[in-house]
Amino acid sequence: MQLDQPPSAASTTAPTAIAARVDAGDLGYQKQLRKRHMRMIAIGGSIGTGLFLGASGRMALAGPSLAIVYIVCGVFTFMVVRALGELVMYRPSSGAFVSYAREFLGERGAYSVGWLYFLNWSTTLVADITAVALYVHYWSFFVPVPQWVLALVALGIVVGLNVLSVKLFGELEFWFALVKVGTIVVFMLVAIGFIVTGTDLGGHTPGLSTITDNGGIFPRGLAPMLTIALGVVFAFGGTEMIGVAAGESDDPRAVVPKAVNSIMWRIVLFYAGSVVLFTLLLPWTAYSAGESPFVTVMGKIGIPHAGDVMNLVVLTAAMSSLNAGLYATGRTLRSMAVAGTAPRFAARMNGRGVPYGGILLTSAVGIAGVVLNLVVPQKAFEIVLNLAGLGIVGTWASIMICHWIFVRRADRGEYARPEFRLPYAPVLNVLTLGFLLAVVVLMFFDTEIGRITLVTFLGVVAAMVIGWYRVRGRLNTEVLAPVEAAAGEGKSAL
Repeated sequence: MQLDQPPSAASTTAPTAIAARVDAGDLGYQKQLRKRHMRMIAIGGSIGTGLFLGASGRMALAGPSLAIVYIVCGVFTFMVVRALGELVMYRPSSGAFVSYAREFLGERGAYSVGWLYFLNWSTTLVADITAVALYVHYWSFFVPVPQWVLALVALGIVVGLNVLSVKLFGELEFWFALVKVGTIVVFMLVAIGFIVTGTDLGGHTPGLSTITDNGGIFPRGLAPMLTIALGVVFAFGGTEMIGVAAGESDDPRAVVPKAVNSIMWRIVLFYAGSVVLFTLLLPWTAYSAGESPFVTVMGKIGIPHAGDVMNLVVLTAAMSSLNAGLYATGRTLRSMAVAGTAPRFAARMNGRGVPYGGILLTSAVGIAGVVLNLVVPQKAFEIVLNLAGLGIVGTWASIMICHWIFVRRADRGEYARPEFRLPYAPVLNVLTLGFLLAVVVLMFFDTEIGRITLVTFLGVVAAMVIGWYRVRGRLNTEVLAPVEAAAGEGKSAL
């Protein structure tokens, strides 16, 4: 197999015309997501609870070295999304990786990928409503309100908004993402100002001394960098959202390449850049898992209500992630339900083209999250974090495997690769799969949470195996139907 061949004549002249099949799960959607929606969904998908809340707990473990972990994991994240982008250019689908798994791995692969992705977002849903409750408790007025009540209210609001229309979802994500990006930019400018002028911040003088005087870049050695890798992968979960949203975009092939290519610099700037500034402003020991690092910093600046404003912003970020999770799982479950591998209720769609069945099923898991907040409010966020990360690892692995098969078949002349592609395939596919496997293996060395998560995940796998044997007899084998190319010589791509 050759590495990254030049585009063939077919892919050069009409790359967007190669659409080997159409997925029945894509029927009924309204193409209401515009270019500005898609761009901000791509940006917002990579900036969420993992940064606004999760960064504090990870800094408490790894210190300034967290920035290095973000960059390394960010490189592999970019490879995954770049491979997904190539598949989107080949055939946009609201089922995204579930639909691609159906084509390249068979219905059993689609079943596995779909439920792993559901595991990711349903557990992330729990993390998000937990984060919302924690943020709201920042204000003393809400402290008497039980955490589970706040979580339930947040879930109800977002479910109601999500079932109205995809256009409303796009508008909400556009403004949510705009607020998140604008806030981080303002924070960075303020932080740089404090560092350059050496202005006292909470009894500390910002600068390199806050790192060198507190254990350096690796205050606890290299081991914490390895054990937090899964949590960082979870933080980047949502970057693949661009593949799901492409199925409801009015012009996916025009916007996806730019959106994908911007992911790497966003990760370096927003994630690694923020961590560097955090640790230059205050010692890494000043951050705790229960509070957003942005709120910690702004609360010490001394500007009236700065902490309140920042807390409102990170609350918005959590609501955005919650909103996106319901959107993604609703589409994923519908794609599976049409094939017979998810409850039939998940296939239901309202007159506005919203798969409300899948959204409501996911929200039922959110109710379990409310119960978790009632029983163990202090540990709810940590309990679901690693489990969601395993769901993301499985989904990303499937993307790289499907892309690998796609490239191999293209080399045989069965497909024509688009001009926008993952270079050096399949070498980068193998490297990325190796990285994802290493992340899972490293969990074993996290004796406090990692091993418990792996044992729990074995239970999830057992449940999936049992589920497959229950649904395989009712599979719809005609979900993917061959179609003729929309342009070119009129021959099928297969």
